Amino acid sequence: MNTGWTFSDWLQYMLSFALVIGLLLAVLWGLRKMQNGNSFLRKNTQRLQTIESLSIGPRQKIVLIQVDGQDVLVGVTAHQMTALSPWPVQTPAPAEPTETHKP
Repeated sequence: MNTGWTFSDWLQYMLSFALVIGLLLAVLWGLRKMQNGNSFLRKNTQRLQTIESLSIGPRQKIVLIQVDGQDVLVGVTAHQMTALSPWPVQTPAPAEPTETHKP
């Protein structure tokens, strides 16, 4: 009776291992996408997005956010948030001229 592993046994176990690792990586990728607030199934239509974040201390970080297409750098601590770059100014859209009819 042969109790050793054959090549097909090794191949089956290696393919199963690769499948499990692939599924694990796919789940981790999906969780990371959901954590960042990005939806991988639909188009992102939010006006405010976190572009990048950098931790500079135990309770301090610098965050680059995008507001209506403009980038703003914000410093975040445990007690406050401070804009480190100019906040984008929302300019009102010009009103459309109305036509006047002369009798």
